[in-house]
Amino acid sequence: MSKAPATKATMKQKALDYHRLPKPGKLSVESMKPCATQNELSLAYSPGVAEPVREIAKHPKTAYDYTNKGNLVAVISNGTAILGLGNLGPLASKPVMEGKGVLFKRFAGVDVYDIEINAKTVKDVVKVVEAIAPTFGGINLEDIAAPECFEIEAQLKKKLDIPVFHDDQHGTAVIICAGLLNALHIQGKQLSDAKIVCLGAGAAGLASMSLLVAMGARKANITLVDSKGVVSRARTDLNKYKKPWARATRLKTLADAMNGADVFVGVSGPNLVSPAMVKSMAERPVVFALANPDPEISPDKAHKARKDLIMATGRSDYPNQVNNVLGFPYIFRGALDARAKAITQDMLIAAVKALAELAREKVPAAVLKAYNVKKLAFGPDYILPKPFDPRLIDRVPAAIVKAAKKSK
Repeated sequence: MSKAPATKATMKQKALDYHRLPKPGKLSVESMKPCATQNELSLAYSPGVAEPVREIAKHPKTAYDYTNKGNLVAVISNGTAILGLGNLGPLASKPVMEGKGVLFKRFAGVDVYDIEINAKTVKDVVKVVEAIAPTFGGINLEDIAAPECFEIEAQLKKKLDIPVFHDDQHGTAVIICAGLLNALHIQGKQLSDAKIVCLGAGAAGLASMSLLVAMGARKANITLVDSKGVVSRARTDLNKYKKPWARATRLKTLADAMNGADVFVGVSGPNLVSPAMVKSMAERPVVFALANPDPEISPDKAHKARKDLIMATGRSDYPNQVNNVLGFPYIFRGALDARAKAITQDMLIAAVKALAELAREKVPAAVLKAYNVKKLAFGPDYILPKPFDPRLIDRVPAAIVKAAKKSK
């Protein structure tokens, strides 16, 4: 007799119990060195600890030899844009930041301190992060609202000599670009020719479009749409981040923009795309409806509207999940291993290419077993590697390290 599907109520309780039991939270701190004898105690703390202190004071780079700095990332949020939940404050963001730490450790062996800060202005966030930066080998900014997130990241990159990475921007961009390269390849189209519509002009949308342009997309072929319509030069309400994407066009609505488009990328909200809009797209379209948990259009509706499309969402219960866990753990693993001072555009492009190429290879039996499927092969329903693919830890960090060495 089959089990009835879990209701929202039971899922809620399971999630709460997962985070509460047997101990509250998802992260803990454990000692890596023995401390069971008087001698070990004297090495761990006074007087032995004075020796690495002196070495680091004389030669700061040796902090990577004598402390956990080289494998430690700060996951930092002020809670102004939590997942799809909005501005709920730093304390409410803590379960998400702890979760990020779990993923860093599980997939790439990177240690994390989650840090939730009561700072809302650009100035205050930058001041806090700059002050604590010596502890870490890298900074992962998370769930910080746009447009402040752009300025915060830009200022911190100038001030710090360790990688600063806003995952909502660049992590999302890397996975979108990798999936889109493969989807266009399957559809027999070139990135340089593709007419692209992006619904959502926040962190993820702008970063994704910028990375696509860096990889060969033509800016003239990209139409950005926000909550007020097409980002055009006729508008007078655009901030400095949207203005560079404004087009001289008569298009005004999302429906206008999607007519004849090859690609739709949605990083906005639920149910904003109609079947009629999908029908109006060019032959063999690509639709990335990535709003979570409810996409801009459901795969069922989209496939019913067009039999020739390739579809991706942010959900794990449909094919082609665009999942940031394919990116940030491995990007930081590579950056830390290379002792990079920044995560460059070349490093991001290297990650895109590594992910895209991996999806085209034969899928190992371990992955099929992990997902309880008999077959996975490169095609319309498999354009990105699966998160539990054991090859990711070898391929993506190595590509990052190689790109980092070239940029030095």
